[in-house]
Amino acid sequence: MFDSILVVCAGNICRSPTAEYVLKSKLANKNIAVSSAGLTALEGKSADSIAKQVAEPYGINMDNHQGRQLNSQLIAQNSVILVMENRHLTDLFSRYPEARGKTFLLGKWIDDKEIPDPYRKSIEAFEHVYTLIDSACSAWQKYL
Repeated sequence: MFDSILVVCAGNICRSPTAEYVLKSKLANKNIAVSSAGLTALEGKSADSIAKQVAEPYGINMDNHQGRQLNSQLIAQNSVILVMENRHLTDLFSRYPEARGKTFLLGKWIDDKEIPDPYRKSIEAFEHVYTLIDSACSAWQKYL
């Protein structure tokens, strides 16, 4: 089975940390490490304040998150890589061809839905994204 999951988005401050912490919560009874990174990460930045605000009522605390850049070591260390958009698949495969075969859309099991970037958008956009992420993570649970 899988022992590690890496969730990837662009900046690693909105979508991928949200998905990381939601997955950690949903997989708490399994021995699966979950982390996140960004294709163009805002390294060292904490999770977006609106993302944190939206996740908090669901028991998701992202206070310890710090953005980090995706690299080949992270690709090699993780058994599954989940991305937010089809363009992330294309970008990731062009940079890290070794990621093929273990990289999928987070929304794969919810009709291959892409998770749009809520960065610098309204709280409603973040709420919509949280709902998509939560649904996608729930759908992944039975495969992990």
